[in-house]
Amino acid sequence: MRAMILAAGLGTRLKPFTDHHPKALALVNGKSLLQRNIEYLQQFGIREVIVNVHHFADQIIDAVKENNGWGSEVFISDETDEVLETGGGLLRAQGYFKEEESWILMNADILTDLPLDKMIAADELFAQKAEGDLMATLAVTNRTTSRNLIFNAAGTLCGWKNNTTGEEKWANPLKDKNTAVPKAFSGIHIVHQAFFEAIQLKGKFSMIDAYLQLAQHYAIHYYDHSEGILLDVGKPESVEKANSLFKP
Repeated sequence: MRAMILAAGLGTRLKPFTDHHPKALALVNGKSLLQRNIEYLQQFGIREVIVNVHHFADQIIDAVKENNGWGSEVFISDETDEVLETGGGLLRAQGYFKEEESWILMNADILTDLPLDKMIAADELFAQKAEGDLMATLAVTNRTTSRNLIFNAAGTLCGWKNNTTGEEKWANPLKDKNTAVPKAFSGIHIVHQAFFEAIQLKGKFSMIDAYLQLAQHYAIHYYDHSEGILLDVGKPESVEKANSLFKP
C-alpha cells in the first residue's frame, strides 16, 4: 500500500514559523512533522509515499533529499504553480496510485497513534459489504470540533455541519435527524481507486466536498479511534503539547 501526505498548505495558523518555512517542517522534539508521519507509516509497512508541496516547496524537497526520505521512497507532487487543496492535490497525484486498489491519504500536520492496521482491516470489511461501492473510510473521533461529518446509523456519510455558523451540507438528508451520528474528522483517509473514476470535480477542491458529492451514490464509512491520541499541530501552542506527547 502507498500513501500520500498533504503538505502543500500555507499553514497560516502556525505563524510566525510559516512566514519562513512550510508547516510540514515544524519540529516536535527535534523531528519534523513530515519525518514523524513518514516514520508513522513505516510502522505499518508503508514505505512508498508521495508528498505534495507548494508553500516553501524547495525546503521540503531539500529535506527529503538530505535525509534520504527518512528510510522511505518519497516522491514529490509539485503544486508550486497553484495550491490545489486536498482533493485537487490527490487528483494531481492520480498517476502515482494507478496500480493501487486503495491507499492512505493524511494531513502533514496531524500526529496520532491511530492503529492503521486495524483501520485497514475495517476498510477491507466495509469494502466486502459494499460490494464495490466503497469510496473511502475516514478516521474520526468524538472530540468537540467546529465542524462535524454526519453519518447515519449504518455508519455511512450523509452530511456535514459547521457548528459555529450552523451551515449544513447534505448528500443524503436524514428523515429523522435524531439518528444522526456526528463525528470529528481526523484528516486520515483510506481512499479507493474507484474515487478517480467517480469524481466529477476538477482543479482546486476539498476532499470533503468530493465525499459529499460521492456519498449520494456510494458508501463512505468511518473508523472511530476516539480512545487514542490525535493532535492537530496547526498552532504554536499545539507544538508545545506535541512535545509532551511525542518523544524524540
